[in-house]
Amino acid sequence: MNMTDIAFGTTDWSDVEATEHKGERGSAFWRTRQFGAIRVRMVDYSPGYLADHWCTKGHILLCLEGELHTELADGRQFVLTPGTSYQVADGAEPHRSSTSTGARLFIVD
Repeated sequence: MNMTDIAFGTTDWSDVEATEHKGERGSAFWRTRQFGAIRVRMVDYSPGYLADHWCTKGHILLCLEGELHTELADGRQFVLTPGTSYQVADGAEPHRSSTSTGARLFIVD
């Protein structure tokens, strides 16, 4: 990744409007900023959330609060807790997320 043409700035995420993205169960609330080709998000998942699709987009995720379960299409499963992260490339391993308790993530993709 080459990060160019991004001036120094700060983001108060509470000032960024949230958009709702419904899952198979529950909702994800995205606060999104776009910096050229780089999308940066603060995402809050409701308790009981289950994604409605297998995602093939690459991400770097950092769990800030709660617990996020990530399942890969090949059956492997991972759990993120505060302070843990995962990274996956575009088109690498299809994945989907769920949470029973809710979670807050910081995501770069």
